[in-house]
Amino acid sequence: MTKPKPNNSFFNRRDLLHMIGGGFGMYGYASLLENSCFLADSAPNPSNPLAIKATHFPAKAKRVIYLFMNGGLSEVDTFDPKPMLTKYDGQPMPGEYLKTERKTGNLMRSPFQFKKYGQSGIEVSELFSKVAEHIDDICVIRSMYTDVPNHGPGMFLMNSGHLQPGRPSVGSWITYGLGTENQNLPGFIVLCPSGGPPTGGTSLWNSAFLPAVYQGTRIPNNEKTPDKLIQDIQNQHVTPAQQRQQLDLLGQLNNLHGQKRPDDPQLEGSIHAMEIAYRMQAEAPEVFDLSKETGATIKRYGQGDFARGCLMALRLVERGVRMVQVYFGTGQPWDSHYDIMAHQRLAREADPAMAALLHDLKERGLFEDTLVICGSEFGRTPAVETSGASIVQNGRDHNHWGYSVWMAGGGVKGGMTYGSTDDFGFRAIENKVHPHDLHATILNLLGFDHEKLTYRYSGRDFRLTDVHGRVIKEILA
Repeated sequence: MTKPKPNNSFFNRRDLLHMIGGGFGMYGYASLLENSCFLADSAPNPSNPLAIKATHFPAKAKRVIYLFMNGGLSEVDTFDPKPMLTKYDGQPMPGEYLKTERKTGNLMRSPFQFKKYGQSGIEVSELFSKVAEHIDDICVIRSMYTDVPNHGPGMFLMNSGHLQPGRPSVGSWITYGLGTENQNLPGFIVLCPSGGPPTGGTSLWNSAFLPAVYQGTRIPNNEKTPDKLIQDIQNQHVTPAQQRQQLDLLGQLNNLHGQKRPDDPQLEGSIHAMEIAYRMQAEAPEVFDLSKETGATIKRYGQGDFARGCLMALRLVERGVRMVQVYFGTGQPWDSHYDIMAHQRLAREADPAMAALLHDLKERGLFEDTLVICGSEFGRTPAVETSGASIVQNGRDHNHWGYSVWMAGGGVKGGMTYGSTDDFGFRAIENKVHPHDLHATILNLLGFDHEKLTYRYSGRDFRLTDVHGRVIKEILA
Protein backbone atom coordinates (compact mmCIF):
# COMPACT_ATOMS: atom_id res chain seq x y z
CA MET A 1 0.00 0.00 0.00
CA THR A 2 1.32 3.35 -0.99
CA LYS A 3 1.89 5.73 1.91
CA PRO A 4 -0.13 8.95 1.41
CA LYS A 5 1.85 12.12 0.82
CA PRO A 6 1.52 14.92 3.36
CA ASN A 7 -0.91 17.69 2.53
CA ASN A 8 1.31 20.65 1.71
CA SER A 9 -1.61 23.07 1.86
CA PHE A 10 -1.31 23.15 5.64
CA PHE A 11 1.34 25.05 7.58
CA ASN A 12 3.66 22.97 9.63
CA ARG A 13 5.23 24.34 12.80
CA ARG A 14 8.33 25.62 11.01
CA ASP A 15 6.25 27.35 8.34
CA LEU A 16 4.22 29.09 10.97
CA LEU A 17 7.31 30.27 12.81
CA HIS A 18 8.72 31.64 9.56
CA MET A 19 5.50 33.45 8.78
CA ILE A 20 5.34 35.06 12.20
CA GLY A 21 8.93 36.03 12.04
CA GLY A 22 8.77 37.38 8.49
CA GLY A 23 9.25 40.82 9.93
CA PHE A 24 11.40 42.06 12.78
CA GLY A 25 10.15 39.22 14.94
CA MET A 26 12.50 36.72 13.35
CA TYR A 27 15.45 39.06 13.75
CA GLY A 28 14.78 39.43 17.43
CA TYR A 29 14.13 35.72 17.81
CA ALA A 30 17.41 34.78 16.18
CA SER A 31 19.38 37.35 18.15
CA LEU A 32 17.89 36.36 21.47
CA LEU A 33 18.60 32.67 20.86
CA GLU A 34 22.15 33.07 19.58
CA ASN A 35 24.45 30.36 21.00
CA SER A 36 21.51 28.52 22.56
CA CYS A 37 23.69 25.42 22.93
CA PHE A 38 24.90 26.89 26.21
CA LEU A 39 21.46 26.91 27.80
CA ALA A 40 21.01 25.55 31.29
CA ASP A 41 19.18 22.43 32.32
CA SER A 42 16.69 24.53 34.30
CA ALA A 43 13.83 26.25 32.53
CA PRO A 44 13.18 29.97 33.00
CA ASN A 45 10.27 31.22 35.03
CA PRO A 46 7.17 30.31 32.98
CA SER A 47 5.53 33.64 33.87
CA ASN A 48 7.48 36.68 32.66
CA PRO A 49 11.25 36.35 33.17
CA LEU A 50 11.77 40.00 32.21
CA ALA A 51 9.31 41.39 34.76
CA ILE A 52 10.78 43.95 37.18
CA LYS A 53 12.32 42.17 40.16
CA ALA A 54 13.21 43.21 43.69
CA THR A 55 16.85 43.94 44.56
CA HIS A 56 18.68 42.85 47.71
CA PHE A 57 18.82 46.44 48.96
CA PRO A 58 17.93 49.91 47.61
CA ALA A 59 19.74 50.56 44.35
CA LYS A 60 21.57 53.73 43.38
CA ALA A 61 21.54 52.85 39.68
CA LYS A 62 18.65 51.53 37.59
CA ARG A 63 20.51 50.95 34.34
CA VAL A 64 24.01 50.68 32.85
CA ILE A 65 25.74 52.04 29.74
CA TYR A 66 29.04 50.25 29.14
CA LEU A 67 31.33 51.99 26.62
CA PHE A 68 33.99 49.53 25.55
CA MET A 69 37.22 50.70 23.88
CA ASN A 70 38.11 47.26 22.49
CA GLY A 71 41.76 46.83 21.66
CA GLY A 72 43.40 48.39 24.71
CA LEU A 73 43.22 52.08 25.55
CA SER A 74 46.59 53.43 26.68
CA GLU A 75 46.33 54.65 30.28
CA VAL A 76 49.53 56.75 30.17
CA ASP A 77 48.22 58.64 27.13
CA THR A 78 44.71 59.29 28.43
CA PHE A 79 43.78 59.25 32.14
CA ASP A 80 46.99 58.39 34.03
CA PRO A 81 49.70 61.06 33.49
CA LYS A 82 53.29 60.04 34.24
CA PRO A 83 55.85 62.87 34.32
CA MET A 84 58.60 60.30 34.90
CA LEU A 85 58.05 59.03 31.37
CA THR A 86 59.20 62.39 30.07
CA LYS A 87 62.25 62.38 32.35
CA TYR A 88 63.29 58.85 31.35
CA ASP A 89 62.14 59.02 27.73
CA GLY A 90 64.25 56.70 25.57
CA GLN A 91 65.88 55.02 28.57
CA PRO A 92 65.39 51.54 30.06
CA MET A 93 62.82 51.42 32.81
CA PRO A 94 64.49 51.36 36.23
CA GLY A 95 63.73 48.38 38.42
CA GLU A 96 61.77 45.22 37.60
CA TYR A 97 61.15 44.18 34.01
CA LEU A 98 57.52 43.20 33.53
CA LYS A 99 56.75 40.54 30.96
CA THR A 100 54.13 41.50 28.38
CA GLU A 101 52.78 39.74 25.32
CA ARG A 102 55.67 40.93 23.17
CA LYS A 103 59.13 42.20 23.94
CA THR A 104 59.31 45.84 24.98
CA GLY A 105 62.18 48.28 24.76
CA ASN A 106 62.90 51.67 26.33
CA LEU A 107 60.39 53.99 27.91
CA MET A 108 58.45 56.40 25.69
CA ARG A 109 56.89 59.65 26.88
CA SER A 110 53.34 60.43 25.92
CA PRO A 111 53.11 62.60 22.80
CA PHE A 112 49.90 64.11 24.20
CA GLN A 113 49.61 66.98 26.65
CA PHE A 114 47.87 66.64 30.01
CA LYS A 115 46.21 69.40 31.98
CA LYS A 116 44.02 69.81 35.04
CA TYR A 117 40.26 70.09 34.71
CA GLY A 118 37.36 71.02 36.96
CA GLN A 119 37.32 71.85 40.62
CA SER A 120 38.93 68.49 41.35
CA GLY A 121 41.97 69.37 39.26
CA ILE A 122 42.30 65.87 37.84
CA GLU A 123 44.71 65.67 34.94
CA VAL A 124 43.40 64.31 31.64
CA SER A 125 45.05 64.04 28.23
CA GLU A 126 44.16 66.35 25.37
CA LEU A 127 42.79 63.26 23.62
CA PHE A 128 39.74 63.42 25.89
CA SER A 129 39.45 67.14 26.53
CA LYS A 130 35.65 67.13 26.10
CA VAL A 131 35.15 64.20 28.48
CA ALA A 132 37.51 66.03 30.85
CA GLU A 133 35.00 68.89 31.06
CA HIS A 134 32.84 66.43 33.04
CA ILE A 135 35.67 65.22 35.28
CA ASP A 136 33.94 66.44 38.45
CA ASP A 137 31.26 63.83 37.71
CA ILE A 138 33.76 61.05 36.95
CA CYS A 139 35.72 58.59 39.06
CA VAL A 140 38.90 57.40 37.33
CA ILE A 141 40.09 54.03 38.57
CA ARG A 142 43.83 54.08 37.84
CA SER A 143 44.67 50.73 39.37
CA MET A 144 42.92 48.15 37.23
CA TYR A 145 44.78 44.93 36.51
CA THR A 146 43.82 41.72 34.79
CA ASP A 147 45.19 38.19 34.40
CA VAL A 148 46.54 37.90 30.87
CA PRO A 149 47.85 40.25 28.13
CA ASN A 150 45.76 38.69 25.36
CA HIS A 151 42.71 40.21 23.69
CA GLY A 152 40.33 37.23 23.71
CA PRO A 153 40.74 36.16 27.34
CA GLY A 154 40.93 39.79 28.43
CA MET A 155 37.64 40.57 26.68
CA PHE A 156 35.93 37.57 28.25
CA LEU A 157 37.20 38.45 31.73
CA MET A 158 36.02 42.07 31.51
CA ASN A 159 32.67 41.05 30.06
CA SER A 160 31.84 37.84 31.93
CA GLY A 161 34.30 37.44 34.80
CA HIS A 162 35.93 34.40 33.20
CA LEU A 163 38.91 33.99 30.87
CA GLN A 164 37.10 31.60 28.54
CA PRO A 165 33.71 31.70 26.80
CA GLY A 166 30.79 29.85 28.32
CA ARG A 167 29.87 32.15 31.21
CA PRO A 168 27.01 34.66 31.24
CA SER A 169 27.91 38.24 30.36
CA VAL A 170 27.58 41.19 32.72
CA GLY A 171 24.47 42.36 30.86
CA SER A 172 22.86 38.94 31.14
CA TRP A 173 23.42 38.87 34.89
CA ILE A 174 21.96 42.38 35.19
CA THR A 175 18.77 41.57 33.27
CA TYR A 176 18.49 38.25 35.12
CA GLY A 177 18.61 40.13 38.41
CA LEU A 178 16.56 43.21 37.52
CA GLY A 179 14.23 42.31 34.68
CA THR A 180 13.47 45.29 32.48
CA GLU A 181 11.33 48.42 32.66
CA ASN A 182 10.17 48.19 29.03
CA GLN A 183 8.52 44.96 27.93
CA ASN A 184 8.58 46.07 24.28
CA LEU A 185 12.38 46.02 24.06
CA PRO A 186 15.05 43.54 25.15
CA GLY A 187 16.53 44.23 28.55
CA PHE A 188 20.10 43.99 27.20
CA ILE A 189 21.14 45.53 23.86
CA VAL A 190 24.61 45.50 22.28
CA LEU A 191 25.59 48.13 19.71
CA CYS A 192 28.45 47.39 17.33
CA PRO A 193 28.93 47.62 13.54
CA SER A 194 27.64 44.92 11.22
CA GLY A 195 31.12 44.44 9.70
CA GLY A 196 32.03 42.07 12.49
CA PRO A 197 31.94 41.72 16.28
CA PRO A 198 34.74 42.71 18.64
CA THR A 199 37.46 40.18 19.35
CA GLY A 200 35.75 37.40 21.30
CA GLY A 201 32.65 37.46 19.13
CA THR A 202 29.07 36.98 20.23
CA SER A 203 30.15 35.09 23.36
CA LEU A 204 30.81 38.52 24.89
CA TRP A 205 27.09 39.09 25.32
CA ASN A 206 25.55 35.63 25.44
CA SER A 207 23.62 34.32 28.40
CA ALA A 208 25.51 30.99 28.55
CA PHE A 209 23.64 28.81 31.05
CA LEU A 210 21.21 31.56 32.05
CA PRO A 211 17.89 31.41 30.16
CA ALA A 212 18.20 32.68 26.58
CA VAL A 213 15.86 35.60 27.20
CA TYR A 214 18.67 37.34 29.14
CA GLN A 215 21.06 37.32 26.20
CA GLY A 216 22.15 40.55 24.56
CA THR A 217 20.45 41.52 21.31
CA ARG A 218 22.97 42.93 18.86
CA ILE A 219 22.05 45.98 16.79
CA PRO A 220 24.41 47.21 14.02
CA ASN A 221 24.95 50.88 14.86
CA ASN A 222 26.67 51.57 11.53
CA GLU A 223 23.34 51.72 9.69
CA LYS A 224 21.67 55.12 9.66
CA THR A 225 18.00 54.26 9.03
CA PRO A 226 15.79 51.90 11.06
CA ASP A 227 14.77 49.80 8.05
CA LYS A 228 18.41 49.07 7.23
CA LEU A 229 19.54 48.92 10.83
CA ILE A 230 17.04 46.15 11.47
CA GLN A 231 16.08 44.23 8.34
CA ASP A 232 12.42 43.51 7.75
CA ILE A 233 11.46 45.53 10.79
CA GLN A 234 7.81 45.25 9.84
CA ASN A 235 5.90 42.27 8.48
CA GLN A 236 4.07 43.59 5.42
CA HIS A 237 2.10 40.40 4.80
CA VAL A 238 -0.11 40.23 7.87
CA THR A 239 -1.65 42.71 10.28
CA PRO A 240 -0.52 42.98 13.92
CA ALA A 241 -3.79 41.33 14.96
CA GLN A 242 -3.13 38.40 12.63
CA GLN A 243 0.43 38.11 13.96
CA ARG A 244 -1.00 38.03 17.48
CA GLN A 245 -3.36 35.18 16.52
CA GLN A 246 -0.53 33.25 14.88
CA LEU A 247 1.73 33.74 17.88
CA ASP A 248 -1.00 32.57 20.24
CA LEU A 249 -1.50 29.45 18.12
CA LEU A 250 2.21 28.77 18.05
CA GLY A 251 2.29 29.26 21.82
CA GLN A 252 -0.40 26.61 22.22
CA LEU A 253 1.56 24.22 20.00
CA ASN A 254 4.72 24.89 21.97
CA ASN A 255 2.90 24.28 25.25
CA LEU A 256 1.63 20.95 23.96
CA HIS A 257 5.14 20.15 22.84
CA GLY A 258 6.47 21.25 26.20
CA GLN A 259 4.25 18.78 28.06
CA LYS A 260 6.29 16.01 26.48
CA ARG A 261 9.55 17.83 27.18
CA PRO A 262 9.18 19.43 30.63
CA ASP A 263 11.78 21.92 31.79
CA ASP A 264 13.16 22.48 28.30
CA PRO A 265 14.98 25.82 28.53
CA GLN A 266 15.40 26.19 24.77
CA LEU A 267 11.68 25.81 24.19
CA GLU A 268 10.78 28.23 26.99
CA GLY A 269 13.42 30.66 25.75
CA SER A 270 12.05 30.56 22.21
CA ILE A 271 8.52 31.30 23.43
CA HIS A 272 9.63 34.36 25.37
CA ALA A 273 11.97 35.50 22.57
CA MET A 274 9.17 35.46 20.02
CA GLU A 275 6.93 37.44 22.37
CA ILE A 276 9.60 40.11 22.78
CA ALA A 277 10.29 40.21 19.06
CA TYR A 278 6.60 40.67 18.33
CA ARG A 279 6.32 43.58 20.76
CA MET A 280 9.50 45.20 19.45
CA GLN A 281 7.88 45.87 16.11
CA ALA A 282 5.81 48.65 17.66
CA GLU A 283 8.60 50.53 19.45
CA ALA A 284 11.88 49.71 17.70
CA PRO A 285 11.36 51.90 14.59
CA GLU A 286 10.96 55.00 16.73
CA VAL A 287 13.72 54.35 19.24
CA PHE A 288 16.38 53.82 16.57
CA ASP A 289 15.29 56.75 14.41
CA LEU A 290 17.94 59.34 15.27
CA SER A 291 16.23 61.91 13.03
CA LYS A 292 13.88 62.43 15.98
CA GLU A 293 16.75 64.24 17.72
CA THR A 294 17.57 67.88 16.99
CA GLY A 295 20.35 68.81 14.63
CA ALA A 296 22.24 70.39 17.54
CA THR A 297 22.11 67.14 19.50
CA ILE A 298 23.36 65.05 16.57
CA LYS A 299 26.16 67.55 15.91
CA ARG A 300 27.25 67.39 19.54
CA TYR A 301 27.83 63.62 19.31
CA GLY A 302 29.87 63.92 16.14
CA GLN A 303 30.33 61.51 13.25
CA GLY A 304 30.92 57.78 13.11
CA ASP A 305 29.49 54.46 14.27
CA PHE A 306 30.50 54.92 17.89
CA ALA A 307 28.91 58.38 18.00
CA ARG A 308 25.63 56.92 16.70
CA GLY A 309 25.96 54.12 19.25
CA CYS A 310 26.26 56.58 22.13
CA LEU A 311 23.16 58.48 20.99
CA MET A 312 21.26 55.22 20.53
CA ALA A 313 22.32 54.21 24.04
CA LEU A 314 20.83 57.41 25.41
CA ARG A 315 17.51 56.78 23.66
CA LEU A 316 17.42 53.14 24.80
CA VAL A 317 18.00 53.80 28.51
CA GLU A 318 15.52 56.66 28.26
CA ARG A 319 12.97 54.00 27.31
CA GLY A 320 13.78 51.59 30.10
CA VAL A 321 16.43 49.26 28.67
CA ARG A 322 18.54 47.97 31.57
CA MET A 323 21.90 47.45 29.92
CA VAL A 324 23.34 48.95 26.75
CA GLN A 325 26.85 48.10 25.69
CA VAL A 326 28.53 50.14 22.96
CA TYR A 327 31.66 48.67 21.39
CA PHE A 328 33.94 51.08 19.59
CA GLY A 329 34.10 48.96 16.45
CA THR A 330 34.90 45.59 14.98
CA GLY A 331 37.91 43.62 16.09
CA GLN A 332 40.29 45.65 18.28
CA PRO A 333 40.63 49.20 16.89
CA TRP A 334 42.55 50.64 19.90
CA ASP A 335 45.33 48.04 19.50
CA SER A 336 48.15 50.52 18.77
CA HIS A 337 51.22 48.30 18.49
CA TYR A 338 52.94 50.28 15.78
CA ASP A 339 51.91 53.87 16.31
CA ILE A 340 50.32 55.30 19.44
CA MET A 341 49.29 58.32 17.37
CA ALA A 342 46.43 56.13 16.10
CA HIS A 343 44.81 56.95 19.44
CA GLN A 344 44.45 60.53 18.24
CA ARG A 345 42.28 59.57 15.27
CA LEU A 346 40.13 57.23 17.37
CA ALA A 347 39.69 59.76 20.16
CA ARG A 348 38.38 62.36 17.72
CA GLU A 349 35.28 60.17 17.44
CA ALA A 350 35.11 58.80 20.98
CA ASP A 351 35.69 62.02 22.95
CA PRO A 352 32.78 64.22 21.76
CA ALA A 353 30.37 61.28 21.71
CA MET A 354 31.05 60.27 25.31
CA ALA A 355 30.98 63.88 26.50
CA ALA A 356 27.65 64.44 24.74
CA LEU A 357 26.24 61.31 26.34
CA LEU A 358 27.18 62.52 29.84
CA HIS A 359 25.71 65.95 29.04
CA ASP A 360 22.41 64.60 27.73
CA LEU A 361 21.96 62.11 30.56
CA LYS A 362 22.06 65.12 32.88
CA GLU A 363 19.78 67.21 30.69
CA ARG A 364 17.16 64.45 30.59
CA GLY A 365 17.31 63.67 34.30
CA LEU A 366 18.89 60.24 33.85
CA PHE A 367 22.44 60.77 35.10
CA GLU A 368 21.88 60.14 38.81
CA ASP A 369 20.48 56.64 38.28
CA THR A 370 22.38 55.62 35.14
CA LEU A 371 25.81 54.06 35.64
CA VAL A 372 28.24 54.87 32.80
CA ILE A 373 31.42 52.79 32.47
CA CYS A 374 34.27 53.27 30.02
CA GLY A 375 37.21 50.90 29.70
CA SER A 376 39.17 48.29 27.75
CA GLU A 377 40.27 44.70 28.22
CA PHE A 378 43.70 46.01 29.36
CA GLY A 379 46.01 49.01 28.90
CA ARG A 380 49.27 49.58 27.05
CA THR A 381 52.90 49.58 28.10
CA PRO A 382 54.83 52.77 28.91
CA ALA A 383 57.70 51.34 26.87
CA VAL A 384 57.93 50.96 23.12
CA GLU A 385 57.26 47.58 21.64
CA THR A 386 60.11 45.80 19.88
CA SER A 387 59.70 43.56 16.87
CA GLY A 388 62.67 41.29 16.35
CA ALA A 389 65.82 43.35 16.11
CA SER A 390 64.11 46.59 15.17
CA ILE A 391 62.33 48.94 17.53
CA VAL A 392 58.81 50.02 16.77
CA GLN A 393 59.34 53.70 17.51
CA ASN A 394 55.82 54.77 18.44
CA GLY A 395 53.93 51.63 19.40
CA ARG A 396 52.95 50.24 22.79
CA ASP A 397 52.29 46.58 23.66
CA HIS A 398 49.44 45.13 25.72
CA ASN A 399 49.67 45.88 29.44
CA HIS A 400 47.59 43.81 31.85
CA TRP A 401 49.61 44.87 34.90
CA GLY A 402 47.93 48.25 35.28
CA TYR A 403 45.36 50.34 33.36
CA SER A 404 42.47 52.78 33.82
CA VAL A 405 38.68 52.58 33.75
CA TRP A 406 36.33 55.46 34.50
CA MET A 407 32.80 55.46 35.90
CA ALA A 408 30.18 58.16 36.26
CA GLY A 409 26.62 58.62 37.51
CA GLY A 410 24.58 55.88 39.17
CA GLY A 411 25.87 56.35 42.71
CA VAL A 412 29.57 56.83 41.91
CA LYS A 413 31.57 59.67 43.51
CA GLY A 414 32.66 62.20 40.94
CA GLY A 415 35.81 64.28 40.80
CA MET A 416 38.09 61.61 42.21
CA THR A 417 40.73 59.10 41.28
CA TYR A 418 41.08 55.73 42.92
CA GLY A 419 44.26 53.70 43.16
CA SER A 420 47.48 54.27 41.28
CA THR A 421 50.11 52.68 39.11
CA ASP A 422 53.87 52.98 39.58
CA ASP A 423 55.84 56.05 38.47
CA PHE A 424 55.81 54.83 34.87
CA GLY A 425 52.25 53.54 34.61
CA PHE A 426 53.26 49.90 34.23
CA ARG A 427 51.95 48.13 37.33
CA ALA A 428 48.99 48.84 39.61
CA ILE A 429 50.43 49.28 43.11
CA GLU A 430 47.86 51.04 45.30
CA ASN A 431 44.25 49.88 45.85
CA LYS A 432 44.44 47.36 43.02
CA VAL A 433 41.16 46.59 41.25
CA HIS A 434 40.50 43.32 39.43
CA PRO A 435 37.59 42.86 36.97
CA HIS A 436 35.89 40.77 39.68
CA ASP A 437 36.01 43.82 41.97
CA LEU A 438 34.63 46.04 39.22
CA HIS A 439 31.75 43.61 38.63
CA ALA A 440 31.02 43.35 42.35
CA THR A 441 30.82 47.14 42.50
CA ILE A 442 28.53 47.37 39.48
CA LEU A 443 26.11 44.87 41.02
CA ASN A 444 26.25 46.71 44.35
CA LEU A 445 25.23 49.97 42.68
CA LEU A 446 22.31 48.11 41.10
CA GLY A 447 21.17 46.87 44.51
CA PHE A 448 22.69 43.38 44.58
CA ASP A 449 25.03 41.51 46.87
CA HIS A 450 27.32 39.91 44.28
CA GLU A 451 27.69 36.82 46.48
CA LYS A 452 23.93 36.27 46.58
CA LEU A 453 22.98 36.91 42.93
CA THR A 454 23.40 33.30 41.83
CA TYR A 455 22.06 30.76 39.36
CA ARG A 456 22.16 27.04 39.95
CA TYR A 457 23.62 25.10 37.06
CA SER A 458 25.27 21.69 36.78
CA GLY A 459 25.04 21.05 40.50
CA ARG A 460 26.41 24.30 41.89
CA ASP A 461 25.55 27.95 42.28
CA PHE A 462 27.29 30.28 39.84
CA ARG A 463 27.72 34.03 40.11
CA LEU A 464 29.26 36.80 38.00
CA THR A 465 32.25 37.17 40.34
CA ASP A 466 32.77 33.40 40.71
CA VAL A 467 34.40 33.00 44.17
CA HIS A 468 36.14 36.40 44.09
CA GLY A 469 35.37 40.10 44.14
CA ARG A 470 35.09 42.95 46.61
CA VAL A 471 32.96 46.07 46.41
CA ILE A 472 35.04 49.24 46.01
CA LYS A 473 33.23 51.10 48.76
CA GLU A 474 35.54 54.11 48.57
CA ILE A 475 34.07 55.22 45.23
CA LEU A 476 30.42 54.91 46.24
CA ALA A 477 28.56 58.18 46.82
